[in-house]
Amino acid sequence: MIRALRTASTGMQAQQRQVETIANNIANVNTTGFKKNRLAFRSLLYQTYKAPGSNVTKDQIDPTGLQVGTGAEVSSSTKSFMQGDLVPTGGAFDIAIKGEGFLSVEGPAGETLYTRDGALRKDAEGMLVTADGYRLSDQITVPEDALSVVIGSDGTVSYATANSPSNIAGQITLTRFANPAGLDARGDNFYSETASSGSPTEESAGANGTGTIKHGYLERSNVQVVDELIELIQAQRNYELNSRTIQVGDEMMQQVNQMVR
Repeated sequence: MIRALRTASTGMQAQQRQVETIANNIANVNTTGFKKNRLAFRSLLYQTYKAPGSNVTKDQIDPTGLQVGTGAEVSSSTKSFMQGDLVPTGGAFDIAIKGEGFLSVEGPAGETLYTRDGALRKDAEGMLVTADGYRLSDQITVPEDALSVVIGSDGTVSYATANSPSNIAGQITLTRFANPAGLDARGDNFYSETASSGSPTEESAGANGTGTIKHGYLERSNVQVVDELIELIQAQRNYELNSRTIQVGDEMMQQVNQMVR
């Protein structure tokens, strides 16, 4: 019975992690460029009482054996980089990536970070920065006398002044990874490179399978609230079933104790 209690407790812990992951997904339903998480589970070790294929008699073997599992655990979490909806904002520097790719920015410690959040701004020097003030790695500056700014689908940033209707400030490049799910989520909508993600490859927007850029749009979170609520209900029911298993195991132990008395 004690083994049943421990086995059920592993199931409760696994479902608790599932609920925490779903809660984070739902909390970020309105976070620009957010990518939802999914958990993967695996069974724990099995105790073998009789190995499959072991000899029962001289000329007969056991076809299935007898093995009892000891529970489950969370094996990994995976980011889903499915495209989120693009919504128009009309922001002068807002951009959304339609397809694969990340914006590359300079982090606070000089490191390179990557994001799908295209809510860009101008800093005091006219350079394009993220909402947190981190500059794009492309180092694009829009002068003070710019009357309007247009960002093309290939990332080309052009602007008009009173004296010149067409000027080029630079080009926003996108970065791709062989395995984006292997990126390290750093919070604040940023990711960093890892050995699992592979090395970054910079491309012009629209080149070699890289996504294109839409000016005046932002990418919404790819979280589907209905799907998350369904999974939340399933996790709750699974948690309840595991807790019920503990209650049954406890009741059986009580019955044994009463028989001894």
